[in-house]
Amino acid sequence: MPDSDTADAPPISPSAVPNADVDFFQTLVENTSDGLLTIDRDSQIVFANPAIEDILGYPPEELVGSSKLEIIPERLRPVHERQLEAYIETGDRNIDWDGMELPALHKDGHEVPVSISLREHDYRGTTLFTGVFRDISERKEREERLQEQNERLTEFASVLSHDLQSLVNVAQGYTMELSEGSDHDQDELEEIQDALTRIQELHDDMLTLTHYDEPRSVETVSLETIAAESWRWVNTKNAQLVVTDDVQPIQADGAQFKSLLENLFNNAVEHGGPDTTVEIGWLESGAGFYVADDGAGIPEEEQDAIFEHGYTTHLDGTGLGLSIVEQVAAAHDWDLTLGDCRDGARFEFRLE
Repeated sequence: MPDSDTADAPPISPSAVPNADVDFFQTLVENTSDGLLTIDRDSQIVFANPAIEDILGYPPEELVGSSKLEIIPERLRPVHERQLEAYIETGDRNIDWDGMELPALHKDGHEVPVSISLREHDYRGTTLFTGVFRDISERKEREERLQEQNERLTEFASVLSHDLQSLVNVAQGYTMELSEGSDHDQDELEEIQDALTRIQELHDDMLTLTHYDEPRSVETVSLETIAAESWRWVNTKNAQLVVTDDVQPIQADGAQFKSLLENLFNNAVEHGGPDTTVEIGWLESGAGFYVADDGAGIPEEEQDAIFEHGYTTHLDGTGLGLSIVEQVAAAHDWDLTLGDCRDGARFEFRLE
């Protein structure tokens, strides 16, 4: 509700604000939320309004009398000088005067993305240029988040294909066996149904890759139970899973955690061979768990690159598995490091 003292006040008539009322226009300039900066033909600042301080940190009195180059990042100063000189000489606008987006230099040294609209005017025979500054940091942050989301969507398509392929292979393999025999084994039919159900679950759960800033649903989960469920959906051949007795429940998104373990298990069997033993245990520090195998290990020269998206040593590999592991760990704020990888690979997850 408007204030009772002003609700019935009559509107201001244009005639009530004469053109000569400098105080009125000065008040308008001082209270606008947009920063105003006026320079002369030599790039000297002759006026700055209070809003400039909110955007760039400089009180107006510090800017007036200085060069506009003070608020321009050093790498861009030659460009600004050339553009102003070219305009004064030719009158051609070689930049967008109606809202160009540039970085400006804050008083404390960091860069602020701003939108600047320019106007040329004459004051007592002197040509002046006034820029209207608007801080667009929030919009730029939204654009960056959207770009990151689009990148995750692109990666999601690759990840979905990678993780679903092994499940599709299970279903196809059993279907082929059943089609060749006369007696349909009910257990195998149930395996097919379970595999297809898991495909649907992964399809839904992997959508969370587009929101990997944080887990979708965190709860207390049994490390041993999740490991057993994940092992079931890996083509483990004759490999063996060992879960030590000291493991403890952890806080995790169950679906994402399954994806993490499935990818580690796949990686262990692919690189360690069909008789690999994979062990899950609790770190001696008590701060988390590890997943280790007794395979060929990871050469030291490759250890810095194994988590990179697309990195693989297999001709038919996608290079996605360990990238997914790192993403899930990061989403849970777990510290993922490599342990001793000379006699097998060891991945350590610190939860605190």
